[in-house]
Amino acid sequence: MSDLNRNYASPFGRVAGRADAATVDAGLRAYMLRIYNYMSIGLAITGLAALGVYMASVTGDPAAGVFKFGNAYLTQFGYAMFVSPLKWLFILAPLVMVFAISAGINRLAPSTAQILFWVFSALMGVSLSSIFLVYTHTSIVRVFFITAATFGALSLYGYTTKRDMTGMGSFLFMGLIGIVLASLVNLFLASSMLQFIVSVIGVFVFAGLTAWDTQRLKNEYIYGYASAGGDIAERAAITGALSLYLNFINLFTLLLQLLGQRD
Repeated sequence: MSDLNRNYASPFGRVAGRADAATVDAGLRAYMLRIYNYMSIGLAITGLAALGVYMASVTGDPAAGVFKFGNAYLTQFGYAMFVSPLKWLFILAPLVMVFAISAGINRLAPSTAQILFWVFSALMGVSLSSIFLVYTHTSIVRVFFITAATFGALSLYGYTTKRDMTGMGSFLFMGLIGIVLASLVNLFLASSMLQFIVSVIGVFVFAGLTAWDTQRLKNEYIYGYASAGGDIAERAAITGALSLYLNFINLFTLLLQLLGQRD
């Protein structure tokens, strides 16, 4: 950060001005810590929501169950969540909400954006709760810690590296589009080989996005938000947390498909 004592041309059309390097460094650390805190709280909400829905959905008493799903007996609530057409509402709701948050973030008060992020995290947990029916609980915990370690290492690399990863963005975005299209095709083909290929490529794509997004967030603060502060920086922290949160969740689900032990 040796160039922090110069005038910067902000990518948002403003001149950030001359800033003391130590002040910017301190602000950057606080900003990134706020992003990671938001992301961590979101992940905690997701995990609690997923576990809560699962516990309310299964019963150990076959007589009390209304439907057998693999080795589990579902309650009426579980049948509605995992078998009935209502399940599609909870599968698609997080996707709709993430687009709504991203599109309207600049018009929202930071407190409102926070609440929407927590609600989105809870809905994501509801949509992910079915993993407890598919994979053993031990393998879910194991893959979670593998994901956390991987994510932490990649994010640290993105924060500390001197290499400019800007050019990777377009390549990673194209890879993401390819994964989405291949996944949609596989809904009809149901090919285990295609699913394996998508999972492997997806891990590399979201690994790259984790490092790329971290560097992007760091640079956005240095060249834009260091002089902005207030609601602008707070909204940026929430959208930054959302980006890293999505990278973590996608990395987790893809690694679970590759490494998870089915129940």
